[in-house]
Amino acid sequence: MTFVVVILALVAAGFFAVATVAEQHAAYEVPDDSAHGAHLLFTLMRRPLWWGGFGGNIGGFVVQAVALGLGSLLLVQPLLVTALLFALPLGARWNHRHMARADWVWAVLLAVALAIFVVVGQPTRGMARASITAWLHAAIVIVPCVLACLLWSATRRRRASRALPLAIATGILYGIIAALTKAVASLVGHGAVAVFTNWETYALMVVGILGVVLQQAAFQAGSLEASLPAATVLEPIVATVLGLTILGETLRAGGPALVLIGLCVVVVVLGTVALARSAARFAPEPATAPEPATTQPTAS
Repeated sequence: MTFVVVILALVAAGFFAVATVAEQHAAYEVPDDSAHGAHLLFTLMRRPLWWGGFGGNIGGFVVQAVALGLGSLLLVQPLLVTALLFALPLGARWNHRHMARADWVWAVLLAVALAIFVVVGQPTRGMARASITAWLHAAIVIVPCVLACLLWSATRRRRASRALPLAIATGILYGIIAALTKAVASLVGHGAVAVFTNWETYALMVVGILGVVLQQAAFQAGSLEASLPAATVLEPIVATVLGLTILGETLRAGGPALVLIGLCVVVVVLGTVALARSAARFAPEPATAPEPATTQPTAS
């Protein structure tokens, strides 16, 4: 079963890689006067490239949901960072560039670290759904963090400086979406009535829409280098913390194996940041308006 979950997580990562490259290309071309709230989404909906990215996200989300239904957050979410391994060559090909040797080194290290984490850690599934009380305790920490990021973004005048706080909020929300997706996936087997009569379904819809809006806003605000590392790293971290704290998931390893797992986590974080920054180099530069022509005074 673990092998099937790993394959599904990698397939989902492939979908998300295509979506990231396409959506960032589309969103980064939107001018500031069309980038406020729902107006940004309406503008993007008129761009075929964005719809291609949106389709990739839908495909990735469906496969991710199946993987979460069969496995744990501790297993699925870290594997999704391999989306960077797909996004790098795709972004390079899109912009007619070549990947650097350092990118390949980090890619190998990331893959090895994830493999060791899966084999040695042996994450357990835990519970599919957490109690409302457990979620409320988590919300006491999560909601102020998201609101602080939104306030931080609102106080920034420069467009590029808004990307980081928006990306942090996006990563937090996507980690929550993963936990809620696991809960809703467990309800599917009980029929449509169970799906639409439990609060997790509607919470997933609300948080999902907010996450999509903030992600597009982060893409529009700055380059991938400003937004992709934070969002990519925080999503599995938040999902893992939720899995450990409210879903009862655990790692079966102990003693020296935990030290090895800790080293793998460090390598995964460093590799994710390095590859995300590298992926940013393959992103398009913003179009700049031409400077007005200046007329030199003529001597009389």
